[in-house]
Amino acid sequence: MSADQIHKTQGRLLLLAALFLGLFSLALTISPAIRARSWDVDYHWSHWLGVAVWLVGFGFIHLQTRTWLPERDPILIPLFSMLSGWGLLTIWRLTTYYGMRQTLWLALALVIFALGLRLPTDLYFLRRYKYLWLTGGLIITALTLLFGANPMGYGPRLWLGCCGLYMQPSEPLKLLLIIFLAAYFANWQSVLIKSSKAQIVSEKPQSPSSSHHHTTTISDSLPTASRLQILIPTLFMTGIAMLLLIAQRDLGTASLFIFIYAVMVFLATGWRWIPVITALVLAAAGTLGYLLFDVVQVRIEAWINPWLDPTGNSYQIVQSLMAIANGDVFGRGPGMGSPSLVPVAHSDFIFSAIAEENGLIGMIGLLVLLGLLVHRGLLITIRTTNTFRQLLAAGLTVFLVGQSVLIIGGNLRLLPLTGVTLPFVSYGGSSLLISFLVGLLLLLISADAAERRLQTVTASYPLSAVTHSITPVLIFLLITLLAAALISGWWSYVRGPDLLSRTDNPRRALDDRYVYRGALLARSDTVLAETTGIPGELSRSYRYPDLGPVTGYNHPVYGQSGLEASLDPTLRGLEGNDPAQVGWYHLLYGQSPPGLDIRLTLNMSLQKLADDLLDGHSGALILLNAQSGEILAMSSKPSFDPNQLDDTWEQLVQDPQAPLINRTTQGRYPTGGLSQLPFMQAAADSDVARPVIRLPLAATNLPKEATPLDVAFAAASLSNAGVRPIARLALSYQHPELGWQLFPPVGKAVNLLLPENADTLNATLQYPDLPIWRITSIPNDEDLTWYLAGTQTGENPPLTLVLVLEEENLPLAEEIGKAVLLAGMGR
Repeated sequence: MSADQIHKTQGRLLLLAALFLGLFSLALTISPAIRARSWDVDYHWSHWLGVAVWLVGFGFIHLQTRTWLPERDPILIPLFSMLSGWGLLTIWRLTTYYGMRQTLWLALALVIFALGLRLPTDLYFLRRYKYLWLTGGLIITALTLLFGANPMGYGPRLWLGCCGLYMQPSEPLKLLLIIFLAAYFANWQSVLIKSSKAQIVSEKPQSPSSSHHHTTTISDSLPTASRLQILIPTLFMTGIAMLLLIAQRDLGTASLFIFIYAVMVFLATGWRWIPVITALVLAAAGTLGYLLFDVVQVRIEAWINPWLDPTGNSYQIVQSLMAIANGDVFGRGPGMGSPSLVPVAHSDFIFSAIAEENGLIGMIGLLVLLGLLVHRGLLITIRTTNTFRQLLAAGLTVFLVGQSVLIIGGNLRLLPLTGVTLPFVSYGGSSLLISFLVGLLLLLISADAAERRLQTVTASYPLSAVTHSITPVLIFLLITLLAAALISGWWSYVRGPDLLSRTDNPRRALDDRYVYRGALLARSDTVLAETTGIPGELSRSYRYPDLGPVTGYNHPVYGQSGLEASLDPTLRGLEGNDPAQVGWYHLLYGQSPPGLDIRLTLNMSLQKLADDLLDGHSGALILLNAQSGEILAMSSKPSFDPNQLDDTWEQLVQDPQAPLINRTTQGRYPTGGLSQLPFMQAAADSDVARPVIRLPLAATNLPKEATPLDVAFAAASLSNAGVRPIARLALSYQHPELGWQLFPPVGKAVNLLLPENADTLNATLQYPDLPIWRITSIPNDEDLTWYLAGTQTGENPPLTLVLVLEEENLPLAEEIGKAVLLAGMGR
């Protein structure tokens, strides 16, 4: 490819990157209007400053490379521009303060990058002073033990600086270690490769300014060196770096150093046992770190099972997975997600932030960019004929991609969290500068066209021998990127719905502030619960608080309960609406469409009567239509006010009377003598499931223990010719175009008794002077009273009532039960 073709290719790719970032920036600007679904909002403009710096900087570098590096790799600069620009805009989206700082760091990095284009492509100055470079890095890193600081004011003191400007010495130390190892192993390459010969081939350029004409000196007088002895200086220098990092408790970087060192040794020697030794060392280091450092213990436990403590030590990783799940396939859109819910999203968890707003497509796109970086690094390594630059190019590629996999794997729960940054993408001045310096060195090596043309290879040692080792290393990196892509799909698409439905997912509460949630209505369309306000300030209001245990609550802190939880998909608009409409809203707004109103079977006059009569007592009452299975009244006392949870939550959860429990479906009561009744025996023996209702139903041991709901539907068979009806509480939902639509029935009716047996028992239990039957029971040794009643056969409507009082008070139970039943009969 000619210099002109290289320049055109690079320019076209930069133009594509600029187009992507321009559209991304435009979406960020108008995202407040889309989210609020109103043009009368405050728009985001500040991030355009970052775009301007990016455009000017990379535009200038594009022009400079034509002059200084005409034979460069045309893919590298567009890769760096895409990664850094994507990261920059994501940081601006998360926080304006760090977005401004990252813009300043990007400007400095681009200036240094542009100046570095003038460096000699042989990089001999790096090889010659390898000990000086690494020693300087170690000294600067050691200074953090005395003068270290943390910009956040807490945590490990890994930075040097003051007055708002800080540098993390471990970042340049990574680069200096790679340079040292590449230079050192290049000097000893012949011994490492040809252990059977006592020849050392020493490559030396004729002058510092020219590396294209080599003289080869073969010294037979040097003693045969053991390969392990040759490694001792590298182990010593790397060991010092490791000790400094361990003293700093920068264990993530320490693990990365082990990986880098192992890869460099493998590249230089090709020893096949290196991967095994590395795996054992990393396992031993992880075990030792787990035993010695609390932070390692916390991270490993959070990695193994984050669900044990999702709001504590595992909060970061759980929120990261929820952010990935929230992104789904196409993402919520720039500015439309809630990535800031993940702690330190602009740095350690920026991959999760990208995932939430760019979706699985964005994650795969980012991994493809890293895979392309692996490919270009492989080509550069193969094409250069100088051993030092081969090792350096391979090491730099491994560093960039390996560190990326390490932090991405932590975000995906593929690996334990390490706290390293995502090169080019994460916030951090030191990280960004070093990423661009690494990119600069790769670009300089790729531009050494004369080196590619002059294949000066001695007979004693082939200079391209490193290529035999680089291929499996880079294949391993590609496999890890593929694994990250598969895990991304697992969390975003396969497990996504389960994660998003968790009650501890705060994104649901944030969406509720912008999207109208459907109302809960009684049979006569009396509003029980509704959403009020304007998008961005929406809130849930409960018009009839006494029904709190049944309606439940939808709260941003305390989650959901009752019908609010069981009917959430419809109230949220995810079910009942046209799937295409749901998909369109997700694509356009990153949110669900407006929720659908739901009509319940409750009769408010009967409900209020039951609540008033039970007030001041503990117990439950349920009244239902014995034929249709529609629940007309469902009362649980004591109850709570869902509107006052902020003020009463602690009191409610500590109250021994358990007001948060819906006693009609979750109260487990001994049935006493009721267990001997034919319909209770039949209900227990039936192979058909208990009545299914859109509310949590406590597990019981029928017929000796039951909920009021179980008893009510079994007893309904006396008023319905022996048939237990299908339970109905949520009757219908209001489709925006089709109007009210019935919910499909759940479960099926069951014949518990023969019709003649039901009629006989009905007549036997008849109440004097009233067309109803009645059963009462006070279980032995229990402060409990059961009251069952229902209409005689032929009465319309056929009704069944069950009342349980958590006290031994038959007259009161008789009074309440008879009053509600007669009211239901219109008497």
